[in-house]
Order: sequence, then C-alpha cells, then structure tokens
Amino acid sequence: MAKTIIVGGYGPGISAALAEKFGSAGFTVALVARSADKLNEGVKALTAKGISAAAFPGDLGSPAAVKAIIGQVRDKFGPISALHWNGYSSGAGDLLSADAAALHGIFDLAIVGLLTAIQEALPDLKQQQGAILVTNGGLLFNEPSIDDNAVKWNAMGLAVANAAKHKVVGLLAQKLKGEGVFIGEVIVTGAVKGTAFDNGAATIEASGVAQKFWDLYSARKDTIAQI
Repeated sequence: MAKTIIVGGYGPGISAALAEKFGSAGFTVALVARSADKLNEGVKALTAKGISAAAFPGDLGSPAAVKAIIGQVRDKFGPISALHWNGYSSGAGDLLSADAAALHGIFDLAIVGLLTAIQEALPDLKQQQGAILVTNGGLLFNEPSIDDNAVKWNAMGLAVANAAKHKVVGLLAQKLKGEGVFIGEVIVTGAVKGTAFDNGAATIEASGVAQKFWDLYSARKDTIAQI
C-alpha cells in the first residue's frame, strides 16, 4: 500500500532532509509551509530524485488552514501514513515585553496547529498504523545554563513552546499506546547546517537528524532521540 507523509513547516535543513529520506523509502511527500515559492522549489528538488511530491501552501498556525490542508492531502494522495511537524515561531523573544498576539503566535504554531493536524489525521494514522514525528530543540530543557542562553538569544518564547511541545509528545505517547500510532521526537541540541540558526559554526548535518527520525520510525520503540 502506498504511504504518504505530510512534512509540516517545510524549509531547507531538517524538513528537506526528512522529505528526501522518507521519499526515497517510497513515501509520497506532501510539503506544507506558507511560502508557495519555497514549496515549489522543494517539490522540484524531490521530483528530480524520483520522489513523488506536491506543495500545499498554508498557515500551520491556523486551525482552519490545517484542517483544510489535511483534507487536501487526503483527497490527492489518499490516507495519511505519517505526519512530521517542523514548524516553530521565534516570536515572544522577551516574555516580559511580548504582546498577547506574539504569545498566542508561539503556541498557535507549536501546539494548536500540531494538535489540530494530529486530530484531523488520526483516523488515517490509526488505519495505516502510522506515525507522528516532531522536531524539537534543546531549549526545552529546564536547566539554568540553557535558560540563560534562551534569555541572551532573545528566544524565551521558543524555549517555552519547545517545552510545551515536549510535554505533548510525552502525553500522546501514553494516550496512543495500543492504538497502533507511533509518536517520536528528535531533540536537536545545536545548530543545523544550512538553517536560519547556522551562523557559520553549525555542526549538525540535517541528514543526521533525518536519519534519527527514520530510526525512530523504523524501530517504533523509543519515543525520543537526541542529536
């Protein structure tokens, strides 16, 4: 049976590497992000490698848009076998000065959008014995040195959203036990080459992160991997 993976929050780096990894293993790939140009470039790159892919532009922070996208992917490719969530917001960098819209924004994308996508895709994921795959970052850890970096980097909102997303993964791992749906999270603890976080000193290869996701998906044993 053909398999389809939705890659949410597509861009150069982790999501591009994951799309190629799963696409090379036979998955049809649905790329989702706000930028149609970015998505079209991704589709061309994947198609050139013999991977079936299509673009689905939309705002992953909007529940209505997320629901529509899930339906569009299903209509085009059939049941959804895997969902990869790579979207994040760098808003609310200073929690003491961020306005309500910025505070809502970080959770709309990291939590509300993710849960909306899971809820909409869940019947397919159960039928397909599918998987939910979540990218997260090391700022989620509750340690003084990490919190200090989040403050210095003006990334307090991202740190809070990452911590909440990590909790969601843990809760759903328990909730989905016995349902045949796997959930896996890769925690990236440094800058990834070729991404917005790469200031020239990044050491993590996007392909290495994609491999971690593939290993989690294939083994379906551990919920969390770290790189």
